Amino acid sequence: MSVPVDIRRLSHSFGSRSVLDDVSFSIGAGDFFIIIGPNGAGKTTLMKSIVGLLAPRKGQVRIFDKPLSGYRKKELAQLVAYVPQAVPPDFPFSVSDVVLMGRAPYHSVLGIEQEADFEIAARAMRFTQVDHLAVRRLDQLSGGELQRVMVARAICQQPKILLLDEPTASLDLAHQVRIMDLMENLKTERGITVVMVSHDINLAGIYGDRLLLLKAGRIMHQGPPVDVLKAEILEAAYECPVLIDEGPLNNLPRVTVVPRKFRTPAQ
Repeated sequence: MSVPVDIRRLSHSFGSRSVLDDVSFSIGAGDFFIIIGPNGAGKTTLMKSIVGLLAPRKGQVRIFDKPLSGYRKKELAQLVAYVPQAVPPDFPFSVSDVVLMGRAPYHSVLGIEQEADFEIAARAMRFTQVDHLAVRRLDQLSGGELQRVMVARAICQQPKILLLDEPTASLDLAHQVRIMDLMENLKTERGITVVMVSHDINLAGIYGDRLLLLKAGRIMHQGPPVDVLKAEILEAAYECPVLIDEGPLNNLPRVTVVPRKFRTPAQ
């Protein structure tokens, strides 16, 4: 069985600054795979390398057992969709126009949409619950609505792999859960492999099948949440004291950062 994402000894640098250093891992079909780690760990660089936006200095990215260099751009875009961290809200298009752009990898040179393209876009908007916003412009949307629209555009590509860079950043609790539930539905109902960067360790622990913890461009730990979310591992990665206990949801690990005013002299 082919492996959706296989990273082999990946390294990347910007000038003399190393950002990724000998990173190797694989992601199985239908996994909800979440990348965590402190600021500057190389998470966004890793995502851009997987989708082919950055060429690695060393190593290789393989998608379904084939190196990225073996794919044409349109061919790769039919397999992998990417929702970046920063989405320009002043993009001068309506929601339906933006979602329909997800069909571009399937168009001929003329780029003319067919009836099937409109139906796929409509289904994507219904799935992400933004169909009622179809005629609104992006600059008229809330942060949560905008994120769901960009996910709808990615779904419109009909990918087998969906990559998202911090899709819940700056969202309130309700919108965070809606986005995470949406990703869970994509995994369970459509069999899409979901790869996400997240700064919310507790959400990652609740939803992720596997976690990858990066620090300074290197893998510190990877595995199921119960193996990664341990005090000694997280304290070494984030350089601050934490408490780990069993949360109320299936006894999954719950992480609490210890503020300075509650620390003991040893901490």
